[in-house]
Amino acid sequence: MENREIKKLPLVEEFYTLQGEGAHTGRAAWFIRLGGCDVGCSWCDAKETWNPRTHPPVAVEEIVRRATADNPSRAVVVTGGEPLIYPLDTLCNALHAAGIEIFLETSGSHPFSGTWDWVCLSPKRRQPPLDEAWARADELKVIIETPGDIAWAEECAAKIGAARNAGARAPEPKLFLQPEWSRREEVMPHIVAHIKQNPRWRSSLQSHKYMRIP
Repeated sequence: MENREIKKLPLVEEFYTLQGEGAHTGRAAWFIRLGGCDVGCSWCDAKETWNPRTHPPVAVEEIVRRATADNPSRAVVVTGGEPLIYPLDTLCNALHAAGIEIFLETSGSHPFSGTWDWVCLSPKRRQPPLDEAWARADELKVIIETPGDIAWAEECAAKIGAARNAGARAPEPKLFLQPEWSRREEVMPHIVAHIKQNPRWRSSLQSHKYMRIP
């Protein structure tokens, strides 16, 4: 893949916390949240990230300096917004050069850039992932707003399975169903029932909200 240079990125916020969702729940990491998203989920809990023009561009070298200065976890999660709107080769190269393990949170709706140690693919109906995204996922995390979204989750898992069977990805990605926070009481029984019948899936909760941490 072509290495595309970018010197600045719209930084919404950065913080050191515990990963609250998915396969690495409970693990300490430094979070880099970038501005800009064109997916527009109605239930998004980070709508302040959507317009990148409201967040000042920060030099990549400064972002990396802060992410490595006081980060005993030696792990960084790049999230958004939708971080793949931007070429992320420069950011990834600099973080890896500093000995940092890098995790990506993405909807997969934009072309991939950068080199990642872990990719969490969280597909959205409004703007589905590009074909290349299915083969890149180490983890599939589908947000369940209504019981009908479980069928969408199975469609996504089938696409990942097809990519893997074609030899594009190994080992098999981890599969998660996560309730949309405001509908969790309504949809959780459906998630539990589905996982009991289909145990290749696991449940994911936004545990950071229960812990009241960033």
